[in-house]
Amino acid sequence: MKRLGRFLGLVLIGAMLAVVLGTFVPRPLWQAIADRPATAHHILVLKNAIHTDIAIPVDGSVRQRFHFLVDAGIPADSPGVRYIVFGWGGRAFYLETPTWSELKAVPVMKALTIDASVMHVDVAGDIVESRPDLAGFDIGEDRFVALLDFIDASFQRGPKGPILVPDAAYSRFDGFYEANGHFNALVGCNTWTAAALRTAGLRTGWWNPLPVSLGLSMRLYN
Repeated sequence: MKRLGRFLGLVLIGAMLAVVLGTFVPRPLWQAIADRPATAHHILVLKNAIHTDIAIPVDGSVRQRFHFLVDAGIPADSPGVRYIVFGWGGRAFYLETPTWSELKAVPVMKALTIDASVMHVDVAGDIVESRPDLAGFDIGEDRFVALLDFIDASFQRGPKGPILVPDAAYSRFDGFYEANGHFNALVGCNTWTAAALRTAGLRTGWWNPLPVSLGLSMRLYN
């Protein structure tokens, strides 16, 4: 028992050290010198206790690029929509845990080991930024296109395009799609968000498995 306790203690210390270093070591290490973009797109990072999403401002080109959402019944073309919100995560946990009261053991075990992944897509109107659960960033046109490319490439595709998960939604305004990649405790929803933000020209921590570490690194290095 003593050996087991010592081993678990070392694992815990190692995990805590990895999170700390992953937060305070920036990625990329050096900030590239960039001019202030002439045309800026204002993206938002939304977070809760365990998960982060990216909200993309909607314009005609964005609606056209993600036109398949409308075909699935997600009202991305509605006049009142200002953002399309994208998130990547573990299939079992995402689909089977719409609220904390519905938390089950099997989705949690899959999230801690390995699981297939899905993309969750939602829409939003005007979002008030004076909230502690979000942060906004301006990026230029080329970086905005690169971010859209990254998000688009996260959708798994079949012969007819992105694969909608049938009968899976939290409301009538959102939906789930099969995604590329596998989810586990090391490569999760927040590391996906961090990778997307780096594609957009922003700096994150080296490894950000938690929203709090990602948020702190974003404040430090951008």
